Amino acid sequence: DQFVLGSSLTIWGPGLHMATLKQTFWRTSDDRFVLKRAGATAGSGSQAVTAAHCCKMDVVSTREGFDALEAEWNGLFARAGRSAQVFQAFNWNWHWANHFLAAGRGRVQLAIVTGRRDGRLVMVWPLVMERHAGLSVLAWMGEPVSQYGDVLAEEGPLQLPMLREAWRFIAATLKPDLARLNKTRADSVVAGLIAGLGAISTQQLEAPYLDLASAPTFAAYAERYPCKARKNRRRLARRLEEHAASVLHEYGAGDDARRIVRQAIELKRVWLKEKGLVSPALSDPRTMAFFESAACDTRRPTNIRVAALTSGEAVAAVEIGFGCGDRMAIHIMAYDLAFDKTAAGILLLERMIEVSHGAGVATYDLMAPGDGYKKEWADGAVRVDDFAIALTIMGSLFARGYLGYARPRLKAAIAKIPLSTRRAFGARLASAMLMLGGL
Repeated sequence: DQFVLGSSLTIWGPGLHMATLKQTFWRTSDDRFVLKRAGATAGSGSQAVTAAHCCKMDVVSTREGFDALEAEWNGLFARAGRSAQVFQAFNWNWHWANHFLAAGRGRVQLAIVTGRRDGRLVMVWPLVMERHAGLSVLAWMGEPVSQYGDVLAEEGPLQLPMLREAWRFIAATLKPDLARLNKTRADSVVAGLIAGLGAISTQQLEAPYLDLASAPTFAAYAERYPCKARKNRRRLARRLEEHAASVLHEYGAGDDARRIVRQAIELKRVWLKEKGLVSPALSDPRTMAFFESAACDTRRPTNIRVAALTSGEAVAAVEIGFGCGDRMAIHIMAYDLAFDKTAAGILLLERMIEVSHGAGVATYDLMAPGDGYKKEWADGAVRVDDFAIALTIMGSLFARGYLGYARPRLKAAIAKIPLSTRRAFGARLASAMLMLGGL
């Protein structure tokens, strides 16, 4: 319930006594309610409270403030976190902050928006503020290693109104030129809000997934694949065995996982160079440091699962995944080019799908992009968009002129560069793309 008397407002939240929450608010022209503080003038408050759901918004902009959220963030995730929000876990972002925030040289600043109801944390919108081309740009905390961006928020009828109020608070308090919300799933919490904000999609991808819960056993699940494909994989497995005995190894967090993770990223870099492809994220030394940290830390674990398929003494293929609830999100798949003809990467994928089914994993998430080989395995796919929301004229020009027009054409132009040239200048291309904010 709510009671409005002139320009002030007194709120009683559900289950609260009047005396515990009685406050005075100014009502703004857009029906936002701003908490009145001593010495303040109308519209100057930095903590917005909406009468609809009694939620107080604030911004965490320091590393100390982020660290102080740990227990509450983990509690909110336990109550409201979805399995696809593996990259919104506190531990994941803690490791990110150690490497990307600390090494950002001031270009990246925390802008985490929190929402509290009756003092309890009910929303975390993990954001950072960056500077690009002289513009203030909001982005997901966790880039470029996070593969999905989203808001942690308690479920229920108040969720969407709370997100709307949070967006008004963001616009009024942080005053960005542009919000660049990359890798946002169509089924994310924030998707319902974005649909009404006039966002433009600057890139559309798909995240293929396997519905392992759809079959009682892996043998029954595997029946959906063509007989010819299964026969071909058995032939490739025999070819690998002819080279040397193959063994599957699995590692939880620890020094062995750290060693294999480093090897996987090195293998991926070699593969990218051979194919003439450029990945600013994998070329960034902070990415290697992040994954090594995430792989060995048992105090703030990331639920990492590292698998390696060895052939004799050599590591033929590696898979790095992160578990969340009944989901396994596969972040990196890499193989040694020396085992290209045995399709070691595909053989490891098949084995890990079987292992995952036996471990009770319901969704085996191959994540974006939706490459052809992923779709051959997948039961379905979820759309993943890079969204841009302009809040100023300059932000709109950047969103439509660069992100929506020039950037796709730059990517297409790079793809047309002869393979030999891309191999020779791959590192320089990656550095240039990183300076442009990544492609």
